[in-house]
Amino acid sequence: MYGGRPTTRLLSMLELLQSRGRIPAAELARRLEVGERTIRRYAVMLQEMGVPVEGKRGRHGAYILRPGYRLPPMMFTEDEALGLALSLLAAKRLGLAGAAPAVEGALAKLERVMPETLGDRVRTLQETISLAIASPETQTRSESLLTLAAAVGEKNRIHMKYRTSARETERDVDPYGVMNREGLWYFVGHCHLRDGLRLFRVDRIIEAEASGEKFIRPPNLSSQRALLDAVAATTDEEWSVEVFLEAEEKDIRRRLPKVGISLEAVEGGTMLRCSTWDLAWISHVLAGLDCDFIIRHPPELREELLRHSEKIAEMASRTER
Repeated sequence: MYGGRPTTRLLSMLELLQSRGRIPAAELARRLEVGERTIRRYAVMLQEMGVPVEGKRGRHGAYILRPGYRLPPMMFTEDEALGLALSLLAAKRLGLAGAAPAVEGALAKLERVMPETLGDRVRTLQETISLAIASPETQTRSESLLTLAAAVGEKNRIHMKYRTSARETERDVDPYGVMNREGLWYFVGHCHLRDGLRLFRVDRIIEAEASGEKFIRPPNLSSQRALLDAVAATTDEEWSVEVFLEAEEKDIRRRLPKVGISLEAVEGGTMLRCSTWDLAWISHVLAGLDCDFIIRHPPELREELLRHSEKIAEMASRTER
């Protein structure tokens, strides 16, 4: 179940009712990702706000918005409406807490102002299209993302409480960019606690607020790729990894994670650098590359690769029971 503010769900429920007129309680609960008891509570709240919502009890019970209640309409072309619908469906998979009810409310607004034939096409999109976007195990609070986006745009330093797998810290950071990679939200910035560039996961932010101090963004960090490459070998991790790959960067980039790994073209191949708490993770990454490589450091990575290869060999020797 998604988190988020009840106000978002209230507005989404109102939009759904306005677009359809009559909706079963079970469907409202499913689309807003709450229980039916919560839907009943929302109906009461809407009634207290003067919205004419009625609940019909019984086996085929539903909620009804009395005719005559309308929000101001919006107008879209057919291509705009279809584009917005696809974008909203993708947005549900971006790992933001509260995204599902907000998306349902926006889709309901689209359906309300569309011609019937176009509305049928949008509903068909929702029912038939499957987006192969990985859903993250953890949700990112939209408040944190909005705070960071505003700080990046206005070049405001932030003060935040941040947790890692090992500890919790407070730090001031100059945020340079926010990005979504492989289902998770990250931001890159200069950390004043560590006096260097760092990569942070937004879902690990406990609290964040603008400090009121301005910063100057380095001109050489203008692109997302430049930010990721600059930060790959400088994170607060236990192991600093360097591996020489006997292949060109263009042949191996697609096999590597898009976050946290830096590649540099050198004579005879490519140098891979990263930092990590988990040598098992990078050993799995290396094992999946279709090229020869030499581990420069740490030597413990060689031991981890041997353990990994022994486990693979054991699996390969198993027979069906």
